[in-house]
Amino acid sequence: MTGVLIESRLPLPLLRRGKVREVYAVDDTTLLLVASDRVSAFDVVLHEPVPHKGAVLTQLSAFWFTRLAGVIPNHCLSAHADEIVERVPALAEHRDALHGRAMLARRTTPTPFECVVRGYLSGSAWAEYRQAGTLAGEPLAASLVESARLEPPIFSPATKAEEGHDENVTFDHMARALGRAPAERLRRASLDVYEAGRAYAAERGIIIADTKFEFGTTADGTLLVIDEILTPDSSRFWPADRYQPGGSQPSFDKQPLRDYLAGLKRDGRWNGNAPPPPLPGEVVAATSARYRDAYRRITGQELA
Repeated sequence: MTGVLIESRLPLPLLRRGKVREVYAVDDTTLLLVASDRVSAFDVVLHEPVPHKGAVLTQLSAFWFTRLAGVIPNHCLSAHADEIVERVPALAEHRDALHGRAMLARRTTPTPFECVVRGYLSGSAWAEYRQAGTLAGEPLAASLVESARLEPPIFSPATKAEEGHDENVTFDHMARALGRAPAERLRRASLDVYEAGRAYAAERGIIIADTKFEFGTTADGTLLVIDEILTPDSSRFWPADRYQPGGSQPSFDKQPLRDYLAGLKRDGRWNGNAPPPPLPGEVVAATSARYRDAYRRITGQELA
């Protein structure tokens, strides 16, 4: 595994430098995604990178894309550096930077919503419920506690934001924007992938409390799951043997970082917007360890 990567610079046209990854154009039908070790929380990119994070996002996504291909097709063509270089010879001198972090993917037209599925009441969903008894504006049952299991899981879309905060919206809002049939299609696909993913994770002793998916359509209208899938950046992973409803849960994701920043917000030392505060080294190290542990527990392998 190569060292920390804050950002990639490759001899391909750069289409987008997002919060945590760069997207390059390979040709009219193909993209190259490179996951850096930048990390975001509360929709703000932190100054300090988290070692191994980019590799976990890419390799864990590749694992899930393969495992869940029978549930829904995806955009992944290859996540192997040698195969990518064979396809794109201009990248030959950059193989080390690509190793473990890069994914060759089909181009799609992305859906302009985050497709969030919540199986447990946590994070921003718990904050909204505690204040208003709702989730994305829709009423929930009374007397739920923090981290309560939601059965069936709830589809809770959100707007996408390159900068600033994503915003939870109702399904009806999404349906008005996209049309009822496309919105129903996205809801069904999101719930199906979540159910399949959490069933497998449960066998590994992990609860996937919530997650968000991104989808895109090809020129012929095929719906693909894109970007990343069921990773510590897009999901909350909890150890099943330590689950106790009624409070926050230990986790295998970036919770150490979230908890530190949440404490600063509570104490009035950060307003939740850019610029972010500096992170102590122990918070960075603990977050990196959680990413690696999530990969190990889900795949049964060490990070390549």
